[in-house]
Amino acid sequence: MNTITIKRFVLLAALALFSHAQLSVAEALTPSEARSIAKQAYTYGFPLVDHYRVQYTYFHDRQHPEFKAPWNTLHNTARIYTPDDKAYPTPNADTPYSQLGADLGSEPLVLTMPVVEDGRYYSAQFVDAYTHNFGYVGSRTTGNGGGTFLLVGPDWQGSVPPGIDRVLRSETRFAFVFYRTQLRGADDLENVKKVQAGYKVQTLSAFLGQPAPAAAPAINFPPPLSAEAERSDLAFFKQLNFVLGLSPIHPSEQSLMQRFAKLGIGPGLSFDEQALPVEIREAIRAGIADAWQDFEALGQQVARGEISTSRFLGSREFLANNYLYRMRATVTGLYGNDREETLYPPFYLDAQGQKLDASRHRYTLRFAPGQLPPVNAFWSLTLYDAKRLLVANPLNRYLINSPMLGNLKRDADGGLTLYIQHQQPAAEQLANWLPAPDGPFYLAGRLYWPKAEALDGRWQAPKVERY
Repeated sequence: MNTITIKRFVLLAALALFSHAQLSVAEALTPSEARSIAKQAYTYGFPLVDHYRVQYTYFHDRQHPEFKAPWNTLHNTARIYTPDDKAYPTPNADTPYSQLGADLGSEPLVLTMPVVEDGRYYSAQFVDAYTHNFGYVGSRTTGNGGGTFLLVGPDWQGSVPPGIDRVLRSETRFAFVFYRTQLRGADDLENVKKVQAGYKVQTLSAFLGQPAPAAAPAINFPPPLSAEAERSDLAFFKQLNFVLGLSPIHPSEQSLMQRFAKLGIGPGLSFDEQALPVEIREAIRAGIADAWQDFEALGQQVARGEISTSRFLGSREFLANNYLYRMRATVTGLYGNDREETLYPPFYLDAQGQKLDASRHRYTLRFAPGQLPPVNAFWSLTLYDAKRLLVANPLNRYLINSPMLGNLKRDADGGLTLYIQHQQPAAEQLANWLPAPDGPFYLAGRLYWPKAEALDGRWQAPKVERY
């Protein structure tokens, strides 16, 4: 038994002591304390539970319409996302995806990237079960010249073989690798397919031509809660316990786990809502509601421009255990990139400070001359409905991006005005129309590989105006 495994065993054994006295401890809790713990545990755990839901759907449930491929098998989506894609919010529609659900329990994986022509952006984003981004490969970080990369789990202590350019270590046994390959237009799809065909995944033993090691113990994955049930069902905490049981607890969170254990929440523990007094159950429900109130309050700060969404995404070190930020990122844009990879200027409100609603107003978004988003790769503006899903429309146009500039109509002064509304605009505005639903909507800007002036604030996104 290696050192990491021993430490994990000791921690689980210590936490298990709490489970024997769960009922008596819960009875000793005041409803106020139970409510406070539930709020904190829910905020902390929502990203883990929601990520599990998506990963189960993508890589375990072969009957689900969103199933991609078995674990450790790369799946290429050689198309753009449409309104029919509903697995998670704010899907990207201008970089076709490739997805890898990595189970690193038995051995590492070797990921090979092809040479990609200059000028075409691509990236591979590495995400652990906590939803932290723990590494990148691609245009910004490693260039377009290809390479071979080793993805290892938390317990792996082997030797790095020759031919490996970089090692990426996941904090958790299960990791998600999310590839994005730039699509320059509908007629470019075959070129994207060629790039995707060059993405290769092997086990380390296959890469070395050696026998495979013994398989890791099989896991009985429980069906996930629905996205709706995650928001209020107390079974949420049972699911959280399962995910935490698969995920090493970070040293900075051990005291947090001891606090959660008072409610039977944590790795190796059993959360039994029926064993809890009625007043404690109601306090836990109130704690979940409190978490959503904090979530909404943070959203209002974002909408007013007081906090940038770029602060919500990144590594464990970058987020510094700000669990509300992590929850906000999960709900509004699960698997979003680090700010250095993609900057996401949001458009929640119009210039009058009111929520965007195409059933009440028509809108414009104008980029003054020389003020298009500054990027090393490309930019896009995607429209979503109130559920943060793509909107069906007669043009099948879900976004406007920089590769489309040649087909857009410029203003007399060289600026660019986009028309955002539900009804088809006048003929002279049609080229620049971004169709909206007959109701509330949200605009998501994306600056891929943003330049310094976007990162440091010298460039500011324009306001959405009514017209």
